[in-house]
Amino acid sequence: MSILRDREEAGRLLARRLGAYRDDPDALILALPRGGVAVGYTLSLALHLPLDVLITRKLGAPGNPEYAIGAVAETGAVFLNREALDAFALSRADLEKPIRAQQDEIKRRQALYRGGRPLPTLTGRTVLLVDDGIATGSTFFASLEALKGLRLKRLVGAIPVGPQETLARVKRQVDELVFLMTPEPFWAVGNHYEDFTQVEDAAVLRYLEGAAAALRERGNRLTGHAPAP
Repeated sequence: MSILRDREEAGRLLARRLGAYRDDPDALILALPRGGVAVGYTLSLALHLPLDVLITRKLGAPGNPEYAIGAVAETGAVFLNREALDAFALSRADLEKPIRAQQDEIKRRQALYRGGRPLPTLTGRTVLLVDDGIATGSTFFASLEALKGLRLKRLVGAIPVGPQETLARVKRQVDELVFLMTPEPFWAVGNHYEDFTQVEDAAVLRYLEGAAAALRERGNRLTGHAPAP
């Protein structure tokens, strides 16, 4: 495979490799907004697992905001790409203002996506951490930092596409890594999708609500209960 059709196809293909977690009562999917939620939604439907978000925001380089020099997660965890900081001659003090700006955006998204609710309790649970792809991996590594110390049962990375070197670094930090492609040369995640349309907040909400509704409907079918009016 050289290119993915869209994020939904990526989720379906990942689900085939994650079948061991189908209907696992201890497992849940944490997706990185926004694009990762589209992948996570398809995984949720296929594996019958709850879907939530782990809100992590990229710190962009000066003059090149798409190039991640680090990231900050909703738990307060901060990941900094030391090579990128050296390349742009940046210190931690230079990042204080951008970090605060992203923390404000995280609060906005917590209120929007979860109604201000904190992360669900993760102790003793298996977490499938999902994004739509990684390049430098800064947001994914910050997300891994955010989950450290939470006494997870198992941490599984699910990433459709990324460079081989970055995925190798991820693999060392998770219990299991599932991916679809490691194209070389690797330029950007969007280059490996036919449709990489930006996912808006409204779509994230639809995915989260749709996944929750599908689980409720499945639960009603299994128990023989009629859906609530």
